[in-house]
Amino acid sequence: QVQLVESGGGLVQPGGSLRLSCAASGFTLHNYTIGWFRQAPGKEREGVSCISSSDGTTHYVDSVKGRFTISRDNAKNTVYLQMGSLKPEDTAVYYCAAVTTPASGSYYLNVLTDPYEYPYWGQGTQVTVSS
Repeated sequence: QVQLVESGGGLVQPGGSLRLSCAASGFTLHNYTIGWFRQAPGKEREGVSCISSSDGTTHYVDSVKGRFTISRDNAKNTVYLQMGSLKPEDTAVYYCAAVTTPASGSYYLNVLTDPYEYPYWGQGTQVTVSS
């Protein structure tokens, strides 16, 4: 049974940092692309970053490039999202999701941004950026 559990959210001041974790069970992480999505109140769920199955290629949406870093620890079956220079507009519930489709070639944008690509989801963790 595929299961994803997010942790690491919380309240942080603007300019601060947080590291989110996505612990996977029931499957081998490097065989899946893992995506991070976020959803703010009243808004649609949006893609943030993803790390591709097998080769670990990473992708980011423009709004987080240079501030967020996604990484994968195969030994711990965990994916991380290191978030820095946080802004109030980063406030949202953050979700990780899994799909077998590689985030490569011309299809990577679909995997990065479309939540409907992903059949498996965690329960989410709240990130609030506020002074």
